[in-house]
This record gives sequence, structure tokens and C-alpha cells, in this order.
Amino acid sequence: MDPVKRSLITLHFTVILLGATGLFASIIPLSATDITFGRSFFACICLFLFLRFSKTSMRLKTARDYGTAMCLGVIMAVHWVTYFAAMQHAGVAVGMIALFTFPVITVLIEPLFEKIQLVWQDLFSALTVLAGVALLVPEISLENDVTLGVMIGVFSAVLYALRNLLHRQRFSHYSGAKAMAWQILIVAVCLLPFSSPELPDAKVETWLLLLLLGSCFTALPHALVASSLRYLRAKTFSLIACMQPMYGVLLAIVLLQESPGWKALIGGVLVTSASLYETLNAHKLHKRSN
Repeated sequence: MDPVKRSLITLHFTVILLGATGLFASIIPLSATDITFGRSFFACICLFLFLRFSKTSMRLKTARDYGTAMCLGVIMAVHWVTYFAAMQHAGVAVGMIALFTFPVITVLIEPLFEKIQLVWQDLFSALTVLAGVALLVPEISLENDVTLGVMIGVFSAVLYALRNLLHRQRFSHYSGAKAMAWQILIVAVCLLPFSSPELPDAKVETWLLLLLLGSCFTALPHALVASSLRYLRAKTFSLIACMQPMYGVLLAIVLLQESPGWKALIGGVLVTSASLYETLNAHKLHKRSN
């Protein structure tokens, strides 16, 4: 098969795996913190083994890079915990949609990191996302689990946007697999003191699910992304990644029998459309600047 076609198929498979991570928030009977610790523990082992077998040096170049890895890892730790917490409160479908506000949030906070200006289209995208999020919220009260989950999901999206911007600015000179390996190592170290004392006594089935989440649904996708980008442009990855919430919602409906209402589905369309538009627009602006 042509390498480009094979990479496209691999990339769609990768995005499906990433979209399915939210399902584990529902099927693993642990807190969001414990799920994240287990995920990072197994993912870290897998990624460092991948680097070892691919004969990639595991060392970073400078002391500053180690500091950057620590900073990114801390942000990633809080992002992952809030990611699973959002799913546990609001359900996988709604939590996934709330998280995917991050592309538009990225555009809004990007001027703080780079010398660019917002345009009216960005503000329109922000209003579209706001309308989408409003449709996800059943009532304005944090006592409502869905509302709380949506708010946590948006906060997680802010952290993810912040992490991505810092990564692009200070850590993008490393491969995706190596960068993620170091960040996930920091995640595991950070969450170890906060993990439940009962976690080691969890059922075998629970540990197998954590192993599956950390290896097949975390380490494997990031290794596949690094492999696919050898033949595909970053723009292609970004656009296909915009399908992640769609895959996540469909999997939640089919496998978990979730039934998001019409408001949630319309909200999802608004959020995903705005994310897709901003992704396309970002690449157009980048192309013009070059």
C-alpha cells in the first residue's frame, strides 16, 4: 500500500483510539486522579521502551529542557485529571465536546505567547463555541452534575491549550514520542502522592483496564502519530484530529448507551465546526507568513 494512504488510515485509527480514552472514565471504577496515575504509569513505561527499541536517546539537550518538561508535565497532569473528571460528571459525550473547545481557546490566548492579533473571525468562533457550551449546560448551577462536568471540561481545555502553546514554543524540537514520554513521566511522579492508598488493592480487571488505557490508548497513538507525520503534513493531522469528538461521542452512544439530547448534539456541532474552522484558518495564516 502507498505510504501516504497507509499513514492516513493509521491516523484515523489513532484519532479513534484517542477519542475512546474518555470511555475509560466510565468503565474504570476509580477516581479521575487514580485513572490518570495508572494511565501515565503504563504509558510512560511503553513510551520509554519504544524510544529504547527505536534507538532514540532518552536524554534532553539542556537543563532548561528538563525544566520545560517538568512544567508541561504538571500542566498535563491537571489537564488529564480534569479530563476524566469532566467525563465522570457530565458523561463521555458531553465531556468530550466540552474539552474540544480547546482549539478556539488556543486562538484566544495565543496573542499572549506570540505577536499576533485577533481578528473578527476569531471572536465569531469564540461566540459560536460559547453558544455550543451553553447548549450543553442544563441549568446554571454547579449542583447539577452535567453543568459541573462541562465547566471542568472547559477548564481542562484551557489547560490543554496552554500546554500546547508552551510545547510548540519551547519543546517542539523533540519528537512527539520523546516529548510525551518525558511529560507523562512527570505526570506519574506528580500524581503518585495523590493516588489512593487502596489503588494497589484494586481488582485485576481494573489494573488490566489501566494497562489497556496506558498502552493501547495512550502510548500507541502517540507513537503512531510520530510515525504518520513522516509522510503526512501537520495540517492533515490537525484536520483529522478535529474528528476526535465525533468518534468519542459515537463510541459513547454505541458502547455505553449514552443518549445525549438534541441540545447537546447541536452544541457539539457548533463547537466542532468552530474548531475545524480555526484549524483551517490557522494553517492558512501560517502559510501566508511563510
